Amino acid sequence: MSRLFVYDHPLIHHKLAELRDKNTDNARFRALIGEIATLMCYEATRDLPTAECEVETPVATAKVFRLNGKSPAIVPILRAGLGMVEGVLSVIPEAKVGHIGLARDPETLQPVEYYCKLPADISEREVLVTDPMLATGGSAAAAVRFLKERGCRSIRLLSIIAAPEGVAHMQSEHPDVDIYVAAMDERLNSHGYIVPGLGDAGDRIFGTD
Repeated sequence: MSRLFVYDHPLIHHKLAELRDKNTDNARFRALIGEIATLMCYEATRDLPTAECEVETPVATAKVFRLNGKSPAIVPILRAGLGMVEGVLSVIPEAKVGHIGLARDPETLQPVEYYCKLPADISEREVLVTDPMLATGGSAAAAVRFLKERGCRSIRLLSIIAAPEGVAHMQSEHPDVDIYVAAMDERLNSHGYIVPGLGDAGDRIFGTD
């Protein structure tokens, strides 16, 4: 079973409180999404492989550690996942960024890929999938499936708020994918929104509410 990490950090709690507030304007909401993503990235990358090497300081030679191999790839699920990208890039500026766009088929109600642009060598990289809301888990599970079909084998999911239903769906379909969430909420309502949640993340990020 995949590991589920639920953050318990005062700074994240503080920013989540403002993020959930319906009176937080779009500009501040967008900034908070990025700030929380930055804090989440620290823990989500804790076990990235490193290699020892040497550098010359102004005083002497020092043994140091650098990331080993290619830098990670960030893959936001369009459109709300875009809001987390800059926060992750602030920690890993050398990361490559791909994009996956999903829409729901009106007949089957299943997620269908309508856009996908990924680094050519993404199968050789650690992949961080970003999506602020893990609600039913359908979109996240589909995005991970598409990545696996392209050869990706090391994938982590970063979501700011999750519902138990979404986590269960992801763990059932992708037991090899670790899940990082800033908060685990109570449930989904009859419309598929996370309760208490924060509303539609995409609308609040881009001002389309």
